[in-house]
Amino acid sequence: MDEIKFGTDGWRAVVGKEFNEENVALVSKAIGKYVFDNYGIYKTIIIGYDPRNLADKFSLQCANILVDLGFRVLYSDKVVPTPILAFNAKHLDACAVMFTASHNPPEYLGIKFIPDYAGPATKEITDEIVSNLGCDFETPVTGKLIYTDFSNSYFKKINEIIDFGKIQKFSHYAHILFDGLYSSSIGYFDKLLSQNNIKFDSIHMYRDPNFGGGMPEPKPQYMQEAIEYVKSKNNYVAFANDGDADRFGVVNENGEYVTPNEIMAILLMHLKKNKGYSGCLVKTVAGSLMLDIVAQKLGVDLIETAVGFKHVGEAMRKFNPIIAGEDSGGLSIQGHIPEKDGILANLLILEAMAYAGKSLVELQQQLKDFVGCEFINTRIDKRLENFAEVKPTIEKFSSMDEISGMKIIKKDYKDGVKLYLEDNRTWILVRPSGTEPLLRIYIESVSQQKIDAISKGC
Repeated sequence: MDEIKFGTDGWRAVVGKEFNEENVALVSKAIGKYVFDNYGIYKTIIIGYDPRNLADKFSLQCANILVDLGFRVLYSDKVVPTPILAFNAKHLDACAVMFTASHNPPEYLGIKFIPDYAGPATKEITDEIVSNLGCDFETPVTGKLIYTDFSNSYFKKINEIIDFGKIQKFSHYAHILFDGLYSSSIGYFDKLLSQNNIKFDSIHMYRDPNFGGGMPEPKPQYMQEAIEYVKSKNNYVAFANDGDADRFGVVNENGEYVTPNEIMAILLMHLKKNKGYSGCLVKTVAGSLMLDIVAQKLGVDLIETAVGFKHVGEAMRKFNPIIAGEDSGGLSIQGHIPEKDGILANLLILEAMAYAGKSLVELQQQLKDFVGCEFINTRIDKRLENFAEVKPTIEKFSSMDEISGMKIIKKDYKDGVKLYLEDNRTWILVRPSGTEPLLRIYIESVSQQKIDAISKGC
């Protein structure tokens, strides 16, 4: 039981080791007790799973346990993306249990609890679930298992958000490649395009628990075939999602990966200018200063949170922002759900291109011109001997007045320590990993020379 710990986005472990029938039963019962104690036995629970090895088997085990406890359980009749299950939690006023390990290596599986507000469970909720581990309870109610297709209500909502008509007209000029990347978005992202008569090319359109021998993460190193495809064609843009489709990956017409920071900035400009959205921007402390500049120039307030979408989602529920997201490739928008939705993110980029009548490369250039400079980012993972070294190392950074000859003018302690430098264009964030004795050091500047100097000083 000691090995069951809920991190920033649920409990994850290696299948066949910590992730086994005994521990899944413990977590399932603990979730059932949490729902019973906080909502009552008549609260519907919905359950879904991604393409990972044995995700279908373990999710059905969980469903049967909750039915035996007396709950009405709606169980996905096929692989389903996390954002679609999360949307249905809100739509059906239900709590959700998703079997996924998101972008982790293929040997991992996980359980993510999603309350009826449709966003990541807060620490208070997961702490209560963990405290329920090993607790047994019974109810006099007879439960029921119902196999369910969760896609239709989600498709209806996405069709309300996205102007597919504009995308359909623009797709005659800009071509689309969907890299299925063996993920859960297959049968969902492509189906939304097909239903709206939008043509696209596709690769890797089958689900594979081993994700083609790579990682289920839409980053350049795992999208090389998509990048080469785009480079070999004329005027193509490529889209992909991670294993459970809550993160996005975008490649522009030049075959270049577009960073999540750029995507968020482009979409903020699009939603504000073209669709009349109003409100604030939510980003994490690891997000680019470019987003601060765009928000300021658009007259949009900025809310900054600790790293992790559970913090972003909590801010979404509190502030109702135009857009909210993080630099690791997750975002959502006003009027949707306080949970990452990689399918929606990709569609919004197509919509932004269609509204502007511009290529993605042109939108990126427009963004750079609007900001007035180009930011460079890097991240260093600094491994320590043990967890005891984490706190004093962060304190060492906190006590600095300068680094590599550059003065520190402001410090922020939301998540580790963030140091702002005197040029107002350079910052360093030092935060602990949380799962291993590791410090993640983020550096951003408009100068590669400054990044190199700071990196040496770390």
